[in-house]
Amino acid sequence: MPDAMEPRRLRIITMVLAIACGLTVANLYYAQPLLAPIADTFGVSEGTSALVVTVTQLGYAVGLALLLPLGDLLENRALASRLLLLTAAALAGLAFAPSFGTFVALAALVGLTSVVAQILVPLAAHLAPAGQAGQFVGKVMSGLLLGILLARTVASLVAAQFGWQTVYVASAVLMVLVSVALARALPRRVPDEPTAYGTLLRSIVTIAREEPALRRRAATQALMFGAFTSFWTAIAFELTQHHGLSQAGIGVFALVGAAGALAAPIAGRIGDRGHGPLASGVALAVAAGALVLAATTASSLVLLAVAAVALDLAVQGHQVLSQQEIYALRPAARARINTAFMSTIFLAGAICSALSGVLYDAGGWTAVALFAAALPAVAFGIWARATAAVSDESRRAAQAG
Repeated sequence: MPDAMEPRRLRIITMVLAIACGLTVANLYYAQPLLAPIADTFGVSEGTSALVVTVTQLGYAVGLALLLPLGDLLENRALASRLLLLTAAALAGLAFAPSFGTFVALAALVGLTSVVAQILVPLAAHLAPAGQAGQFVGKVMSGLLLGILLARTVASLVAAQFGWQTVYVASAVLMVLVSVALARALPRRVPDEPTAYGTLLRSIVTIAREEPALRRRAATQALMFGAFTSFWTAIAFELTQHHGLSQAGIGVFALVGAAGALAAPIAGRIGDRGHGPLASGVALAVAAGALVLAATTASSLVLLAVAAVALDLAVQGHQVLSQQEIYALRPAARARINTAFMSTIFLAGAICSALSGVLYDAGGWTAVALFAAALPAVAFGIWARATAAVSDESRRAAQAG
């Protein structure tokens, strides 16, 4: 199908996929800069309000585990567009939730159904011409990453003018529009080797057990995403309490992270040229350094912004490089590979967002930032060990030859 598709149509579909991914995944991040007004509305502490981020990511992790594998079973276009209608209903419910408990439950449902973004990313790899999967995945990931990185800014600015509930009403409308756009623009894609759902789920474990590269990439990106989530969950409290920023000011600060989207297409090209392993190590080192900077220079708003840009560039670039490598492992099982990869990542994100709320209440921003810095440092150790093992294997093969 990719080779027969007109270049112009492929460009349009890529753009639709990028926009759809961005708008859908943004639902996971709107709450981060809104935790303070949400806490005020429901009369809970700031640490407790961080549970909204945690349950949204847990819901997403469950969706990745149970719904994403359906991309290898069901027709992709119908699956994505129908799930988005459920997302729209849950978002509308958030705007009118009568209690914090109801809000948390609906946030979990939003996370569960927003898995559509990860159904669409492997579809880009399926549609890409031979040898260009990294570039096409990178383009779609640019849209997804802009959704992640701009969600906080948009949510802050809209909430400052119209109230936080408006954010969720607007997103509900957008999900309906995206559902219609996907139904009209995407080609039908029925999996080549459909199988029973139970068999499909069991095969995820088998694939993860048989593919060490998948396990390594999932572990390192999970640690990177945990650091990313910890930073952005706690930064709103720091900016409000110690830098005196308003809700709109937090939105402007969050805008600096949008530079991270630039990493996606660049990382895709680097990976296509065979430099993915080295670039991955650089990304891990940059993330750790950025968080050490954030921990030690919290009094400077400018340096916090520099740390945010560097962190986002590193995390998003490493994810694209990781996805490029794992999608090449088993093309017929990309949805299941993505399930194992993304489920691990968002489970780590949920755990780290919960820990960041506790750490901030106990030790403030420095405790959160140092905790976050330790995560990519551990990931760098995993990368270094794997790189050394590959070098040793190549040396032995050369000697044997």
